[in-house]
Amino acid sequence: MLIPSLIDGLLLGFVYGIAAMGLSLIWGVMNVINLAHGPIIALGMFGVYVAFNALGMNPYLTLILVAAAGLLLGILIYGVAVQRVINAPHLSTLLATFAVNMIIIGIGTAIFTTSPRNVDYSLGSVSLGPVSLTWTRILAAIASGVVTALLYLFLHRTRPGKAIRAVTDNRAAAELMGIPTNWVLALSFGLGTMLAAISGGLIATFFPFTILAGASYELKSFVIVVLGGLGNPLGSLIGGLILGALEGIIPVLGALPGIPDIETSWVPVVEFVLFVLILLVRPQGLLGTKT
Repeated sequence: MLIPSLIDGLLLGFVYGIAAMGLSLIWGVMNVINLAHGPIIALGMFGVYVAFNALGMNPYLTLILVAAAGLLLGILIYGVAVQRVINAPHLSTLLATFAVNMIIIGIGTAIFTTSPRNVDYSLGSVSLGPVSLTWTRILAAIASGVVTALLYLFLHRTRPGKAIRAVTDNRAAAELMGIPTNWVLALSFGLGTMLAAISGGLIATFFPFTILAGASYELKSFVIVVLGGLGNPLGSLIGGLILGALEGIIPVLGALPGIPDIETSWVPVVEFVLFVLILLVRPQGLLGTKT
């Protein structure tokens, strides 16, 4: 029971990783904590839901449209809400992104209500000895790995990606070298929201959701970012795997001899205890902050 739950949690951890990667990327490039991260994850869920139920599209092909929409939405949010306060104190950017958070939730609630929805899409399961895994989780993990690899290649092999890294290292020096930093910051914010939307679309293929569902995944993303290191995308992926593994094994630990039963409701408690411990013992994260 322990091994299947661990593997299941690790597969989910890949998806958590790319959700946190978006939050980490935005912080690493522009030192902005995006409080609209959760609602954007929820929009990714509903993007897949609408395309699947209304248009009959394959959920995984829909992710391409969700990614494009997430990128454009992020650029729009940056231009409207973030750009004007990018150099202001952190409280200003927190309030700006929180306002976007409330706007998305308000509009989303008016359109979709808060009734639970789900994407009724099943590909069956595969059995590997005593381990049985659903194909939706396997494909979600594979898609997350592909997205991570593409992001790495983009940041290290393309001109815009190198510009993002230059602005991350030293924005003033990048401007002196002729890099259009405002455009780079908008692109970075768009990439962060794109990753959030993709993760939401993948989560929608195996969990029910509402327009408010993104809040819990936003909190998990904060834990993962602190765990892996602020501004460190690779650390976010590893942090996601650790958190996914914990979510997989904690509920089944009570089945082991000598260990009392642990209810599922204790999982968030353990996650946030870990969050506090990391902040106290190693505030730079397990892999350290990367700029």
